[in-house]
Amino acid sequence: MSYRLLFRASGTSVLSWALVAVCARMPVAMAPLALVLLVRERPGGYTLGAVLAAGYVIGEIVGAPLLGMRMRAERARPQLAAGLVVGACGFGALGALHGAPPWLLWVFAFVAGAAPGAAPGALRALLTGLAPERAVRQAMSFESVLSFGVWALAPAVTAGLALSVAPWVPLMVACGLMALSVPGLWLLPVGWAPASGGEQRPGARVLLRAWPVYVTGAASMSLLAMAELILPALLEQRGIGVGLAGPLLAGFSAGSAVGAFVYGLRAWPGRLATQGLVLVLGVSGCVAGIALVPWAGVIAAGLVVAGVLQAGAMLTRNLMLREVLPSGALAAGYSVMYAAVGAGYAGTGSLAGALLRVVSPGGAVLAGVGVTVVLGAVGFLGERRARVPGEVPSPSSGRRSFSRSSPRP
Repeated sequence: MSYRLLFRASGTSVLSWALVAVCARMPVAMAPLALVLLVRERPGGYTLGAVLAAGYVIGEIVGAPLLGMRMRAERARPQLAAGLVVGACGFGALGALHGAPPWLLWVFAFVAGAAPGAAPGALRALLTGLAPERAVRQAMSFESVLSFGVWALAPAVTAGLALSVAPWVPLMVACGLMALSVPGLWLLPVGWAPASGGEQRPGARVLLRAWPVYVTGAASMSLLAMAELILPALLEQRGIGVGLAGPLLAGFSAGSAVGAFVYGLRAWPGRLATQGLVLVLGVSGCVAGIALVPWAGVIAAGLVVAGVLQAGAMLTRNLMLREVLPSGALAAGYSVMYAAVGAGYAGTGSLAGALLRVVSPGGAVLAGVGVTVVLGAVGFLGERRARVPGEVPSPSSGRRSFSRSSPRP
């Protein structure tokens, strides 16, 4: 199925959603680099920047599941708007009070990450609610293409503003963009369909039903973190200019955008869990090849192909959540997935730093591949065990549930 059904059925609403999503997500993509550049000329600059960026990521990991689980499905707009407003204030405080003590900057960074933590999941739930059921795959693919475009553009915008204007300017721009996303919410539905039985908020038991999906998400993102963070050291070890790291990662982002678009063009054979495992293994193979082959051309090609496959793996995760969770729990499930992915990235980043002290960059990448394969297998086997003969359709949406009786807490 092409993308025409998506835009024919809800074209104006989808475009309004896209504007809101870009304004809400560009600050998220800008934040880590903007925080590093904000304090790079202060004592302990890059180390302090890394600490502030870690505070921001910790805020996201904490805020996404906590706020996502408390969001009311049928009236999500006020809570979503409040989170974005507080997040904008956090970015604004970082820019306006950039000379503040480090501990206060860390608090501002944590608030900027935590307050809008539920926004990615809520916006995804709003988008899939706008789309006809037959066009949900295309809607998620459209979202991924948009997100990869934002993440490809954000570093260049951040670096350009910080280095050519002032270090605090990117954070003020992030503040303005996030604030602009708030009035745009009133162009979108107030919420989405709640779970059946009058349940207002999903409980932990419902969300834990999808634990294999969260594990698979953490697996694929951990591999991406390993590839991104070790790439400069790997290039230097091979005698290749470290400056190529930026263009190579841009190639990865471009491949991801293409992969997301292609995945949405049609239905692919096999169950979603099988597709996800095959794609994660494909990404693992590409990254292993990058670690073993010393030629820049092969590394570039491997990253592009890895990006194409990574986009498909990400989309299968999101589609699997729709099979596992009732409709009213999807936004919270997406938020928990967001936290799991962030935790996988952060944990693997720490592992990468530790491994580089004892093994070569190529060896560290191969270790990351091994961790990813293990996590991917655990997620796949967990999903297979959850598919029991007595599974029944989810009463809230008609989608299959991996639970015998779809218990509600």
